[in-house]
Amino acid sequence: MASASLDQSYMKAALGLARRGLGNVAPNPAVGCILVKDGLVVGRGWTQPGGRPHAETVALAQAGAAAEGATAYVTLEPCAHHGETGPCAEALVAAGISRCVIAVSDPDMRVSGKGIAILAKAGIETVNGVCEKEAAELNRGFFWRVSRNRPLFTLKMASSLDGRIALENGESKWITGVEARAYGHMLRARHDGILVGIGTVLADDPSLDCRLPGLELHSPVPIVLDTGLRLSPSHKLAEWASVRGTILIHQVRDAAKEKALQEKGVDTVAVDDTRDLEEVSAVLAGRGLTRVLVEGGGQVHASFLKAGIADRVEHFCAGKAIGAEGRPAIGPLGLASLGDAPHFNLHAIRHLGPDILASYVKAE
Repeated sequence: MASASLDQSYMKAALGLARRGLGNVAPNPAVGCILVKDGLVVGRGWTQPGGRPHAETVALAQAGAAAEGATAYVTLEPCAHHGETGPCAEALVAAGISRCVIAVSDPDMRVSGKGIAILAKAGIETVNGVCEKEAAELNRGFFWRVSRNRPLFTLKMASSLDGRIALENGESKWITGVEARAYGHMLRARHDGILVGIGTVLADDPSLDCRLPGLELHSPVPIVLDTGLRLSPSHKLAEWASVRGTILIHQVRDAAKEKALQEKGVDTVAVDDTRDLEEVSAVLAGRGLTRVLVEGGGQVHASFLKAGIADRVEHFCAGKAIGAEGRPAIGPLGLASLGDAPHFNLHAIRHLGPDILASYVKAE
């Protein structure tokens, strides 16, 4: 019988493996699995790009015959439904494991409780809830896509110490330093999608990709909020849409413009109101996105804050002052009192060269 502290230690290691899948496994959750026998790790795995194979499958393949009699540490309840592959719960049973430690139950109704039931029916000792809070937070986006029909949204801002993201004339390169910009690209790699407003596209023609060496293939899906259908087929996000899977959410209808963009590979989605972020969220959830990084200008950031769906904030702050004439990181919120202000709890602070990154989580 393993001790509770030992279970936690192995589970934390499995959570470390699971994090490797963030931004690369949607619409599936990022899961880690470690197989331990006689005090030795005999198999380890995490969800692979595109969501297959699952973490348990990878770990079992690595362990081979050594999986018999082992303890499996899994960060999410093993799946119980038949998809492209058989259920992971049944695979663990077939491998002959003797014990399964699970961090958190799966909210997907195809799995919830059923994976644990398969293990229990086979006589496998099952422990649930080890490092539950950490595991639930890691896959918050997946959980919310299932339960709330929306991804998790993270607002990313790089501003001066007085909260400005550009000079009055629009100049913004570069407010923060090299280290902060590199970390910003890492954030892109850990999200399924990256959202901007059409104003950002028209001003900068951005690529919105991840440019860290070795992580180029981890670039998130570009998402553009474009009420007036102003994206041009010549913009980078349209030119590369066949590879990147650009999603354009618009309100104005123009069959010729839509066809020209679609021929480039752009996924054009007409909605009643691009300002209705609940509808926008449902569109993204329907396309399997679980984690979206919002890199819009001040108006887009304000829209998400007013809608109450800015779940996290990553604020890079440089030791520079731009002044009141500069462009604000957050547009008007129309607050009548401080009590109405969106509130976030500080989660962590990192020093990145000359800059600071403050990470916040929405106060519940």
